[in-house]
Amino acid sequence: MLELRHVTKRYTGIAAVEDVSFTARAGEITGYLGPNGSGKSTTLKMITGLIEPSAGEILYRGQPIQRNPMAYKQHLGYVPEEPHLYPHLTGAEYLEMVGQLRGLPARPLGEKIDGFLTLLSLYDDRYVPISSYSKGMRQKVLLAAALLHNPDLILLDEPFSGLDVTSALVLRGLIRQLAARGKVVLFSSHELDTVERVSSRVVILHKGRVVANDSIEQLRTLMALPTLEEIFSQLAVEQDTEGVTRQIVELIER
Repeated sequence: MLELRHVTKRYTGIAAVEDVSFTARAGEITGYLGPNGSGKSTTLKMITGLIEPSAGEILYRGQPIQRNPMAYKQHLGYVPEEPHLYPHLTGAEYLEMVGQLRGLPARPLGEKIDGFLTLLSLYDDRYVPISSYSKGMRQKVLLAAALLHNPDLILLDEPFSGLDVTSALVLRGLIRQLAARGKVVLFSSHELDTVERVSSRVVILHKGRVVANDSIEQLRTLMALPTLEEIFSQLAVEQDTEGVTRQIVELIER
């Protein structure tokens, strides 16, 4: 379980995040919703340990994350909002570097990398420099890098940015399956519709403060009519997205 208690972050006296408290539980997808500039990315960076809170505390499994940051980060998988990668490396080289930094054994690491690149439709470009990748391709490399070590806590900051429709459907299914396997999943976005589709409950942030923290059912009633996504999925998606997400989860857990 991930818990934030009265977390505040100030820059030169101005609060980017103020008195934020919520819990993200294992087996659930917690959507973190808010407009641009509301403090979502700042919150996630504090949870990752990249920046420290000005006040309050963040706990994982009941322990402050600052108590043993190296051990905590072994449980953490993070997809940042902006795909900042080493452009001179190829996709395969970048994932190999991340795996080595994580201390993963060479042979299983190579098998995982090939599996991720194949399932995420990147295998044909595995030896192409990342500088030539589209934004969506870079996003998929970041996703694979975040999941290589089978983390228990998964933080996703605008993970659908740049993805085509089929890849977005795969990612939605993957998020659901990871939560079903007992992961803590915190998913940040400013898109209400996307959060609604994947989240068990949502936390809504406005001007750095929590203004809602409840289940999807309490905050919004879903329409009974078919959506554009459902129609597209039935008529136009050739890839077996559920099969791909299942194989990715099996790959993660090897």
